[in-house]
Amino acid sequence: MVRIRLFETEAGKLMEAGKLPGFLHLYVGQEAVAAGVMAALRDDDQITSTHRGHGHAVAKGVGFREMYAELYGRVTGACLGRGGSMHINDLTRGMLGANGIVGAGVPIAVGAAFAARYKGEDSVAVTFFGDGATNIGTFHEGANMAAILGLPVVFVCENNGYAEFTPQSGHMLLTDVADRAAAYGMPSVIVDGMDAVAVHRAATEAVARARSGAGPMMIEAKTYRYFDHQGVKGLRHPYRSDEEVAEWRARDPIDLIEARAVADGTATRAELDDVWRRTRDEIAQAIAYAEASPLPDPADLLLNVYSG
Repeated sequence: MVRIRLFETEAGKLMEAGKLPGFLHLYVGQEAVAAGVMAALRDDDQITSTHRGHGHAVAKGVGFREMYAELYGRVTGACLGRGGSMHINDLTRGMLGANGIVGAGVPIAVGAAFAARYKGEDSVAVTFFGDGATNIGTFHEGANMAAILGLPVVFVCENNGYAEFTPQSGHMLLTDVADRAAAYGMPSVIVDGMDAVAVHRAATEAVARARSGAGPMMIEAKTYRYFDHQGVKGLRHPYRSDEEVAEWRARDPIDLIEARAVADGTATRAELDDVWRRTRDEIAQAIAYAEASPLPDPADLLLNVYSG
């Protein structure tokens, strides 16, 4: 969670300074979901992400250097500087990609799960999506197919309360997105998305269930993003109150788990502070690496570009 928080915080500063091209959808506040789920996965398990995908990539093990270089559009980036923030992927780590299209990661994860089943492997696919994505046809088609075929997929809804600028109550009548799983005969669970331990417990159960051949399951994690839909300051469109943001910040997921760790003797404050220090140092080195990396050669413009 510290790695995600610091990566995103520094990326936000770089964007505000005009150093990064394109859009940036920050994950700050939602770290417990990515961390809790990814800690339940094996290296060969695969995930699909969203336009807010940096946190998932970091938690799955994608390197800081490759990620910052990609944000800078440099040839040393995870996608050779061609994908930018919303398309970071690393197939060697099972990160099948962030995605600028809402809900588009769902059928990709279902396909990955089908491939694993077809090849006789016991890997699991996890797809992350927001509350708004459950209004999209690809979610319903993917959930239905995964349930019918009993595929090893875990559906993780990161419900941060807003589909861009629209509150959940403005785009669906349901209070709990998890209720939609029942329509496909799929079990579901609702967890506190600000509590990494609660998320991890639910994910461990869902992953084990999928890996055993019992089929898909849905997790709805109630969480919150601290920054605007895009960037840090966003479009200055007042769609939520400062009081609401402060209320969620008071339940910060990192503060919660650090307090728990100190209270139960898992770690000392000094040890936790050292994690922050070492991570800051690693990020500074990664940013320096990205800034020193070359831009793509225009002669390679058509590399990996094809048409059907």
